[in-house]
Amino acid sequence: MISIFMCIEIERRFLIKNNDWEKLISHKTNIIQGYLSSYSENWIVRIRSEDNLFKLTLKKHITKSKNFEFEYEIPKKEGEIIISEIKNPIIKERFYLCFKGKEWLIDRFKGKNFPLEIAEVELKTIDEQIDIPSFLSTEITGLKKFSNFELSNKPFSSWDKKIY
Repeated sequence: MISIFMCIEIERRFLIKNNDWEKLISHKTNIIQGYLSSYSENWIVRIRSEDNLFKLTLKKHITKSKNFEFEYEIPKKEGEIIISEIKNPIIKERFYLCFKGKEWLIDRFKGKNFPLEIAEVELKTIDEQIDIPSFLSTEITGLKKFSNFELSNKPFSSWDKKIY
């Protein structure tokens, strides 16, 4: 059976300033993902493997913190073939944690995007108020260069660290 997930994704994203979040971890997964799209200006097509479950996702940016997102589970064999053909995969550990009633995700990037760490929280509405944890620093919501798609094309390790 193929499952489909469809919604408008509303999220805020932040850089991390310390490891205080680690004491809040409920569980973690390993992710490998890549992109079948060439440009971020239109629909982006992503393949992701998270703990051996494969999904194709169609995403399109709407506003600073809002995206269309349609997600389809695909068979493992097909997912493995597609992932094996990705030239610049994003490899990361994803940590799940709860802070003041909200689930936060922390992505710790590996490979060419090491040592980048990004926290994100999904919101129900664009104006939902949230408590910002003390382990976060700069908000990067809507900054294109921090999107996984852009990181696959221009990895964090290639950036001039003085200007981010």
